[in-house]
Amino acid sequence: MSSPFSSAALAPKDPIFGINEQFAADTRDGKVNMSIGMYMDENGKVPLLQCVRAVEKMLAETPKARAYLPIDGLRVYDQNVQKLVFGVDSDAVKAGRVATVQALGGTGAIKVGADLLHKLMPGARVLVSDPTWGNHRGIFTQAGFQVGTYRYYHAARRTLDFDGMLADLRAAPVGSIVILHACCHNPTGYDLNAAQWGQVIEVAKERGLTTFLDMAYQGFADGITEDGAVIGQFIAAGVNVLVSNSFSKNFSLYGERVGALSVVCTDKEEAGRVLSQLKLVVRANYSNPPTHGATIVAQVLADPKLRAQWEGELAAMRQRIKSMRQQLADGLKAAGVKQDMGFITTQVGMFSYSGLSKEQMQRLRQDHAVYGLDSGRLCVAALNPHNIAHVCKSIAAVM
Repeated sequence: MSSPFSSAALAPKDPIFGINEQFAADTRDGKVNMSIGMYMDENGKVPLLQCVRAVEKMLAETPKARAYLPIDGLRVYDQNVQKLVFGVDSDAVKAGRVATVQALGGTGAIKVGADLLHKLMPGARVLVSDPTWGNHRGIFTQAGFQVGTYRYYHAARRTLDFDGMLADLRAAPVGSIVILHACCHNPTGYDLNAAQWGQVIEVAKERGLTTFLDMAYQGFADGITEDGAVIGQFIAAGVNVLVSNSFSKNFSLYGERVGALSVVCTDKEEAGRVLSQLKLVVRANYSNPPTHGATIVAQVLADPKLRAQWEGELAAMRQRIKSMRQQLADGLKAAGVKQDMGFITTQVGMFSYSGLSKEQMQRLRQDHAVYGLDSGRLCVAALNPHNIAHVCKSIAAVM
């Protein structure tokens, strides 16, 4: 009998995890992995936050059976996600017009949202920023959408191309779905300022756009409240809004896959209908979410002492990234780089779009054991006092 899989082509490796595999196989001393989006501490390790450690200690002391969670997840988790993402004083949350489901990380949240939107808006056009996180295109394409782009980054100037972005959004078909990065744009590190967000919101309202705000890094730009503020502005303007959020980075819970999708609806009755549809999507994808990570996040967010501890730990991570950005810019200058690399310090979040070419990035890996993406994206959160001199010297050598 012939195999039903004989026509299966060998798929290319994922551009991020493929390079991560190369890094793992590299036997050279002093290798540096700036390819994958994970926060590392000053010793090059993924941290276990003290607030997480405290909750896990409590859970170990009072063990419980692991029954299935509801399809939409742990109720207290969903409630605390809404307070975190939309603010404790959110009128939309108070009115019960936000439908939230626990999801498998930010990726799972986007997948659930994409499936819901394709069910309700199968003919809509989806637009993602150019460039964007690679999985955005993959998820919406697999959901059945045609995916286009809007301009975002001006390579020659190494700046945000806001005029191009605004022009492309104005030209988008009425009713299009637009994927926006709420903060810490991945991969460029360039965010919109308040005035620019205001103009985007105006265009979204004029064109009847459905906006999907991906917020995977809340707290890594300016702070928890500051990074989520733009969401309230979209809601106040009456723009259709979906929000995906993740606790991989800001809780350092990468392997737990803890995230959520929230859909802002017209009223409570509509939210109930939307939640019922979200449950159908979840049920068909993975039935219901896991318990452990969501329990940790829910307990930290609900306990004032643990919440304060988490905010302090998150602030420390944010400040360390900013410090490494400055040290990287200064170190490149000291290493002999003549180009102005000050843009590194104006970018925010975990990533820097370095401006290096594919060839230069390949030379970094091959000749210097410094791993980043071919696009030129570098995870500055992987820098520390032990490796930054080598990274600066290596980048200078390929420029």
